Amino acid sequence: MQTKLKPPAAGIAGTTLSQRERFRSEQRRLCRRILVRYDLYLMLLIPVAWYLIFQYGPMYGVQIAFKNFQPAKGIVGSPWVGVDNFERFFSSYYFGRLLWNTISISLYSLLFSFPIPILLALLINEIRSQSFKKWLQNVTYIPHFISVVVIVGMLQLFLGAQTGFINVLLHAAGAEKIAFLNSGEWFKTVFIGSNIWQNMGWQSIIYIAALSGINPQLYEAAKMDGASRFHRIWHVSIPGILPIIIILLILDVGHFMNIGFEKILLMQNNLNKDASDVIQTFIYTNGILKGDFGYTSAIGLFNSVINFALLILINRFARKKAETSLW
Repeated sequence: MQTKLKPPAAGIAGTTLSQRERFRSEQRRLCRRILVRYDLYLMLLIPVAWYLIFQYGPMYGVQIAFKNFQPAKGIVGSPWVGVDNFERFFSSYYFGRLLWNTISISLYSLLFSFPIPILLALLINEIRSQSFKKWLQNVTYIPHFISVVVIVGMLQLFLGAQTGFINVLLHAAGAEKIAFLNSGEWFKTVFIGSNIWQNMGWQSIIYIAALSGINPQLYEAAKMDGASRFHRIWHVSIPGILPIIIILLILDVGHFMNIGFEKILLMQNNLNKDASDVIQTFIYTNGILKGDFGYTSAIGLFNSVINFALLILINRFARKKAETSLW
């Protein structure tokens, strides 16, 4: 007795053929869209080229973190040393100090610098006088456009140990002068406080824009229900901008280890170096000035890996808890 088996090849071939046809039709539609809107796609080439050249292209040089890089031999000719550069950094006596200074400054900045623009935006949103609102916005925006060098000069002018304006007032009041810029105890406070003053107005712009997009009927309904101004802010304004807050928090955590070295380097001196020496200033001093490129590349890669891991973790946490994330 012979049993006839139905060959499955035809079904598989038919499925594969239909998938190919759909793929080709999608390709044709894409080509037609590109031809119709070719000018927009040409404009897209500029940012794509910028990212490829200046963001992804330099990643080729990351390999020098695992080499004893010698400029005369180039990246390819320099000998491999494996993870020796990382071990050298982790076993150094200044590793703990650099890591603690970087983490503490970033953490204090996140705790104090992040909420203040939100509070400023809520304050500006509650002001009814348009003239006063514009004046306050301009006053808080202007410091953002001041150069870092000028900011540090202003700090020396106001907080100088001998002739600083604040110390002159303290001396006139009978109090002892405080070496704000020459003390490791005051460095983080001065650095973070000046950052807040310089950037809070500029960082509040996106929150003000988000507040302006909240439906006014929500405020009217809350007012009719007897909600006070504080309750309207708590139950209407803050939930309305909460997705923006979460997105910006994720972006800030993604740059947690990147403090920036320009301002710290200008404020740094031998008296406050124990509190002001961070990973970025160490990379600049040893990589740019001393030419130890392989070693500092390993430190920079270590710094970037931490930022990447923090970005992944905070994004996953925000997606689960707040249902808002970057991806």
